Amino acid sequence: MKLRLGHNVLGLAAMAHGVITLNWHQIDSLGNISHPEMLVYMAGIVELIAGLAIQWRRTVKFGALVLGVLFLIFSLYWIPQIIKMPLFFGNYGNFFIKFSVVIGSLFVFASTIPNHPEKAARIEGTACLCFGLCIISYALFQLFYLTYTASLVPKWIPPGQMFWAVTTTIAFALAAFAILSGRLALLASRLLTIMLMGFGVLIWLPACVAHPHEMNNWVENALNLALAGTAWIVVDFLSQRKVIPIRWPFGHAQVTERKLAE
Repeated sequence: MKLRLGHNVLGLAAMAHGVITLNWHQIDSLGNISHPEMLVYMAGIVELIAGLAIQWRRTVKFGALVLGVLFLIFSLYWIPQIIKMPLFFGNYGNFFIKFSVVIGSLFVFASTIPNHPEKAARIEGTACLCFGLCIISYALFQLFYLTYTASLVPKWIPPGQMFWAVTTTIAFALAAFAILSGRLALLASRLLTIMLMGFGVLIWLPACVAHPHEMNNWVENALNLALAGTAWIVVDFLSQRKVIPIRWPFGHAQVTERKLAE
């Protein structure tokens, strides 16, 4: 089993999120509820350990399980918020962003069971479909908050902020369709990864430099990196050599299975 760059990026994002939690003494993933100091330190340390564990072949399975469980808890926090305010899409967006890390962890976990390729392929196929649903949520979030999305685009990038807000929203929608339908899924995943990395370089990293004391900028940077890591993992998954059929919700697609020699 060979670790790939997508795994490393996801682990790095988890460690960054852990550092942010410890530095600001706040668990952003649990909204505005009060956090006992012990809970904050535990969450931050667990993220650091899990993110570091994913970087090493001998501990990657442990790291993936711990990170997946932790962010599943973070995701489930938003379910009552969604039920309470079903028309406020911000809560849906928060759920799917955290759940994307769970999906990335599932992919990493599946990569640790090369002796059961069919089981691994089922896990990866399910995770890939869930990731496609998450991408739909990103498109909808940008669509519902298009003015806010446009405000994040650097003004110096031509032809204009609203142009790029609309373009990236359409790009998310097309990527979701490609992954869910299996048509040009690999190309879409690669372009999605590039776009997410671009968000980090052009938007969130400069925001952190300009306003280093604002926690939200650092959190968004770490979560964006986690999304990019998960998208990168999907690229690794779809680009593997052995091909097996997986049933998708909109027909059939050919997805790939890890090489047993890894």
